Amino acid sequence: MHWKKPWFQLTILILLAFVWGSSFILMKIGLKSFSSEQAAGIRMLLASLVLLPYSIKNLKFLQRKDLPSLLVAGFIGSFIPAFLFTKAQTQIDSALAGMLNSLTPLFTLLVGILFFKTKFKWLQTIGLIVGLIGALGLITSGKELNFGSINSYALLIVLATTFYGININTIKAKLSHLSGVQITSLSFFFTGPAALIYLLTTDFQPVFTVPNWPIHFLALAALGIIGTALAMLLMNSLIRHISAVYASSVTYVIPIFAIFWGVVDGENITLLHLACMSGILLGVYLINKK
Repeated sequence: MHWKKPWFQLTILILLAFVWGSSFILMKIGLKSFSSEQAAGIRMLLASLVLLPYSIKNLKFLQRKDLPSLLVAGFIGSFIPAFLFTKAQTQIDSALAGMLNSLTPLFTLLVGILFFKTKFKWLQTIGLIVGLIGALGLITSGKELNFGSINSYALLIVLATTFYGININTIKAKLSHLSGVQITSLSFFFTGPAALIYLLTTDFQPVFTVPNWPIHFLALAALGIIGTALAMLLMNSLIRHISAVYASSVTYVIPIFAIFWGVVDGENITLLHLACMSGILLGVYLINKK
C-alpha cells in the first residue's frame, strides 16, 4: 500500500472521517436498548474478538519495553474514550459529539508540546486559543441549559479527545518500529478481556424487553468491527508515516459526517453550533499552517 504517498494519506483520512463521523449515530442507535456502559463494552469486545487472530499471531513481537505504550494505545486510546463517548451521548446529540471531537488536534499539539518536545510556533498558540474558545461555546450550549452554564456530559468528550492526543503522541514517539496491525492487535489483546469481564457484571435482561434490540445490537457490532477495529488498524498504520498533528486532523472532517447523520435523524443544529465549530476548525487550521 502507498502509505508514504500524500494522496493515499489524504484518502485514508477522509475514509476514517466518514467511518468515525458515522459512529456517533451508531452509538445513538445502540443506546436505544443498551446502557451506555454496555454499548461501550460490546463495542470494545467485538473489536478485540475481530482482531484476536492478529493478536495471537503478533504476540511474538511483544516486548516488555513496548508494554506501557501498548497499554496506553489500548486503554487511553480506545477503551476509556469508548465509555466516555457513549455516556456523553445519553445527554447530548450525536452531531454535537462529532463537533466536539474536533478538539483532538488541539490536544494532540498541546500534549506534544508539554510531554513530547514537539516544536511549535506562536501562530499555533493562537490556533489553540481560538479552538478552545469554539469548544467552550459548544460545551455551554447543550440542550436544557442556559448559555453560560456547563454541560458536564460535553466535558466527557473533551476528556476523551485529550486521551486521543496522548495516544497519538505515544504511538508516534514510542511505537513507530511496529506496524499498524501489530500496534492495534497487541493493544486490543489487553482491552478485550477487560471488556468481557465488565459485561459479565451487567444485567442484560432489560435489553431483551426492548423492541428491535437485535437491530440496535447490529449497530454496535458495526461500531465495534468497522468503526473501531478496522478504523484503528488504518489510523495506527497512518500515524507511522505522518506527523501526530496531521494524523489527528481526521477530526476536521468528522463533524461534517456527524452533522449530516444528525440532520437525517432529526437533530436540531443551530447557528451557534456551526459558529463554534467554525472556531474549532479555524484554530486547527492555524495550528497546522506552515
